[in-house]
Amino acid sequence: MLLKINHFLTVIFEYFKISYMPRWVIPLILVFIIVVTVEFYTFQAFKTISKNKWVRFSYLAISAIVYIQFLITVFSYDRSNGQTPQFQTAMGILITFSIPKLVIILFLFGEDIYRWVIKLISIVSNGETESMPSRRKFISQLALGIAAIPFVSFIYGIVQGKYNFKVIKYQLSFDDLPPAFDGYTITQISDIHSGSFTNREKIQYGVDLINEQQSDLLLFTGDIVNNKADEMDDWIVVFDKLEAKEGKYAILGNHDYGDYMDWETPQDKIDNFEKVKQIHQKIGFDLLLDEHRYIEKEGQKIALLGVENWGKGFNQAGDLQKASSGIKKDDFKILMSHDPSHWQEKVKKDNFNYQLTLSGHTHGLQMGIEIPGFLKWSPSQYVYKQWAGLYQEFGRYINVNRGFGYHAFPGRVGIWPEITVIELKKA
Repeated sequence: MLLKINHFLTVIFEYFKISYMPRWVIPLILVFIIVVTVEFYTFQAFKTISKNKWVRFSYLAISAIVYIQFLITVFSYDRSNGQTPQFQTAMGILITFSIPKLVIILFLFGEDIYRWVIKLISIVSNGETESMPSRRKFISQLALGIAAIPFVSFIYGIVQGKYNFKVIKYQLSFDDLPPAFDGYTITQISDIHSGSFTNREKIQYGVDLINEQQSDLLLFTGDIVNNKADEMDDWIVVFDKLEAKEGKYAILGNHDYGDYMDWETPQDKIDNFEKVKQIHQKIGFDLLLDEHRYIEKEGQKIALLGVENWGKGFNQAGDLQKASSGIKKDDFKILMSHDPSHWQEKVKKDNFNYQLTLSGHTHGLQMGIEIPGFLKWSPSQYVYKQWAGLYQEFGRYINVNRGFGYHAFPGRVGIWPEITVIELKKA
């Protein structure tokens, strides 16, 4: 639909012989059309259920404030500072008020189709042409009532949901797991995004919950910051308390490279990247940059590999072959790779046999519906085939951690922050 509108606008510009048109004009017009349509239908719902002018005015005033606040934030946004909590708050408020309006549109647009059908039947019939049926108050009440569900959910997600840490446990069996590692436990966390944090007490609770798992290994699969190394300055004293019996290892995520903000000079970006890498050492993690380590137990060993970020449509710095250099094909291997598209595109079919891959990156889009054993849905699934949880193909596993922190949208709705605990078993 949007492509058709875009094509229509392009034809109009060509018809009026407008030879030069900035690239942002058509997207801006599309956004304007969408906003006007959304606001028209939502206002109709309020207009139908109440004749009180103050109710209607209050709705219009609140909507105007939301849009104005977002526009002011966007136009004053300094890309040299990355995505600040203030920017994310403005985004969160806009989404909180916009998503419920889409629900209202579904009801009222459907009612409009019904009204037009009745009108057309009246026109083509032999009887007297009747006027367009008026909107039914019940439909508008139903639309507003159902729209209140996502509205309240998004408010909860911003206030509390982003700290609703869940410990998810898996027990995975492998024929080729060395017997000494039967019962070996791994805690995986991912996507800390420290630049978004605002509540020290809640983050400390999440760190304490990680330590409570008392796992043998603690593995972090990337995105320790949003953009800048100094985002982590106030949180080092919290995360350096993370514990694991036999070691802590980490890799980089796409946000750790500083690609999503403007730097004054190329050297500033390089210096920041070096500081991001140093953060991991400060909090006691061994950062694997296309490297591997052998984990030994009772004379037996498994290989732990970590690659730099490799993502379809993102930075593809990771070198799996380099990380695997010196490892035998029949070794049991655990691969840390931030973006699950790496597993989909490269890893799962590799005949070198990477038995278990740990990823993050998607956050499950921080919104969706998960009812164990019944429903698992998020818009993220239309972008990533493996987007949250455990998947198996060709006898190989990938776990996509839903993330510890949050980014862009300052909340979580239905897709909660995750601490994964995996127990390895000898089949």
